[in-house]
Amino acid sequence: MSFKITFKTRWSDFDANKHLRHTSYNDFAAEARLRFFMAEGFDLERLNVLQIGPILFKEETSFLREVSIGQDITVVLVMKGYSKGGERWKIHHKIIKADGVVAAVIDVYGAWLDLDKRKLCAPPEAIVQMFDKLPRSEDFEEIELKKK
Repeated sequence: MSFKITFKTRWSDFDANKHLRHTSYNDFAAEARLRFFMAEGFDLERLNVLQIGPILFKEETSFLREVSIGQDITVVLVMKGYSKGGERWKIHHKIIKADGVVAAVIDVYGAWLDLDKRKLCAPPEAIVQMFDKLPRSEDFEEIELKKK
């Protein structure tokens, strides 16, 4: 099951050149990730009860085609990798224009933070199962955790 969501772009998402601001791409990707978590039952309220939250270590964006004012976009998520316990993860996003052209790709590398201890942590097994619901990218890899 792939996860995709279509967004209506807003005037404020665009720059003086009349195309989507570079930061807007990443904002739409972040919103798509959180909407996926919510669709799987992990909204912000539940994450707060569990005292965990997603954090990013790295975000890489490749801009491929221009998105102009008035064009809507669809964000498609796939898993690029995660550790056996789901502690670390990589999600690949495709930003696709209404005509099917890929406008950008975004890879994020993240983990789970214990909100009380302010330290990295393992998520509940249900989050690993949530990750299993996303299709894997062609270059999917299991993330090996470093031994302490």
